[in-house]
Parts: sequence; structure tokens; C-alpha cells
Amino acid sequence: MARLTPARHTKPARILIIDDQEQNINLLRRILLRAGYESIASTTNPGEALTLKAEFQPDLVLLDLHMGDGKDGFQVLEELVTNPRGVDHLPVLMITADDSAEVKRRALALGAKDFVRKPFDSAEVLLRIRNLLETRFLYQTLRDQNSELEQKVAERTKELEESRLEVLERLAVAVEFRDDDTGNHTKRVAEVSATLAAAIGLPPATVELIRRAAPLHDIGKVAIPDNILLKAGPLTAPEFATMKTHTVIGAMMLRDGRSELVRVSQRIARSHHEWWDGSGYPDRTAKEAIPLEARIVAIADFLDALTHDRPYRPAWSLEDTLSEIAARAGIHFDPKIAGALAGIDWSASSLMVA
Repeated sequence: MARLTPARHTKPARILIIDDQEQNINLLRRILLRAGYESIASTTNPGEALTLKAEFQPDLVLLDLHMGDGKDGFQVLEELVTNPRGVDHLPVLMITADDSAEVKRRALALGAKDFVRKPFDSAEVLLRIRNLLETRFLYQTLRDQNSELEQKVAERTKELEESRLEVLERLAVAVEFRDDDTGNHTKRVAEVSATLAAAIGLPPATVELIRRAAPLHDIGKVAIPDNILLKAGPLTAPEFATMKTHTVIGAMMLRDGRSELVRVSQRIARSHHEWWDGSGYPDRTAKEAIPLEARIVAIADFLDALTHDRPYRPAWSLEDTLSEIAARAGIHFDPKIAGALAGIDWSASSLMVA
């Protein structure tokens, strides 16, 4: 009789035998070794099945259906094929003297992939093993390819998102140059926002998100005409209505972001002019309904704007600005964040320098 050899696989197949009869294990082991399968583990104790699965990581299990004391093959089968992540695809070949339709239906329902009837023919056993292993390794190849593809898609998506964000960040700086000769307002707001975020106990990852998102808070001003944005005197009601649209425009520019950074930027752009008491714009949102990151940037933006010259007014002193923010706590600003601001020594900070 021609010798059956294992199908060619990308790695040696690992086969686990579970049978309460040592002579059955020895017979199967001899058949497998003659066919070229060298990585074999076995046990006569069904209670060791899960431990061996974890340690040996088999590609195929040969499982006796009817065993003596302890768990039967059905119980072992159910444990072996249970996989919370659903990615293992471990084939189980049942070996049984009972080939009734009911037994087969139950075993298949529990996850068995094939059957060999006792007494078994070695050629048939090897053919069924080879077929199951081919399916096993094909599944693993497809899984690895899908994983690699998903990783490439994720990387490309991140690259596109970062490119988009870089363009918007550069645009935000260009907007700032329209009413800030240094163009440093966005940088200062970012650093002050990050300092405030840390002061109220946010985790470092969130602090960094806010640091990167804050510079885009006024991105929507790109659509505001110069005669309004650079007006030296008070705005008329229609002009102020136009100015307020920069929040909505900014949010629209940042919409549909896939990364958390862009989503945070969008929330800040839309809501950094909302007031704690609900009298702000554009949505008249109040208190905790205002996104936390927007509440933080609202104070940082106000602090920086007042302590630097603007076309319509000279800079305020730091002392007067801090007093004004404290007076607005609970009305304009989140009182908790305003309180954290009061506990920081801003006088020694380079962030207050133009």
C-alpha cells in the first residue's frame, strides 16, 4: 500500500490525541509518525484537555467519544471548541465506535469537524487528518492576510487623517496671522489648555489630545470677512451674528473625523464659546452638557485673548484677567476649571508673553 504523507503546510502540524485507552493512543501515534507527523501530544485524562490545548496549541485534536471515568467526549469537545474571540478554528476529529445519526448530529452541533469509526483504517484516518489540517492552515493564512490588510488600511487611514489634520493646523495658523501678527495665539492656547487639563487631574493621554486639538478652536474664522474680524470698534448685531458662525463652520470643517483627535477638535471648535449658564453660542448648551475639552479651551482662549493686544482693544493685565475669570466662574466658565486656574502661578509662565 502506498504511504500517505502529510500535505505540505507552512509549518509542522501539531496533533493532540485524547483517549482513555493507552493502546489506542499508541496505535494512532505509530500511524502518525509513519506518515511524517512528528509533533504529537497525548493524554488519557480528559480533564487535562484544556491545559494541553493552552500549552501545546494543537492544530488538530483526535478525540475519543466514549471514555470511562470523568468527562466524556462531548464535554471535552464543547470545552475545546469554545473560544471567546472566535479566531481559533481548532478542528476536532471524533473517534468513536458509535456512528449513529444522533451521536453525529450532537457532535457536529458541538463543533466536531469529522468522524472516524472504530475500528479505523489507517489510510482513512490519515486522509481525514490531512483534509482537516489543510482547512486549518488555509483558515490561518486567510486570517493572517486579513489581519495584515486591516493593519495596512488602519495605517493608511491614520496617515490620511494626520495629513488632513496637518493641513487644518496650518490653516488655523494662517487664520491667526490675520489678527495676531505673531501667529502664536493657537500655540499659547494649546499649552494653557494642556496645563489646565493636567491641573484638574485628566490623564496624560487626554491632556495630550487637548494640547493637539486646541489650536483648531478658531479654524472657522477662515470664513469671517476681514471687515468684521479686524474691526477696531464694537461689532454691530449683524456683524456679531456673522462672527458667531465661526464655531459652526469650524465644526463642519472637522466633521466626519475617524480619529479621536479630530473628534475632540470638532467638539472644541463648536462649543468653546458656550457659557456655563447656557447663554453662550451656538447651541446654548449649559454646564456638563458642554464638552469638557471645550470648557477648558474656553478659559484658555479667554485668558490669552485678554492678555494680548487685539485690533479692537489693548491687552489687559494678567491680574485683571484672572480676576475677571474668577468673577465669571459659574456664569461663563466651569467653576471647577476656573478654580484650577486660580491655583496656577501664571505670572512666571512664558505663555503670558507675546
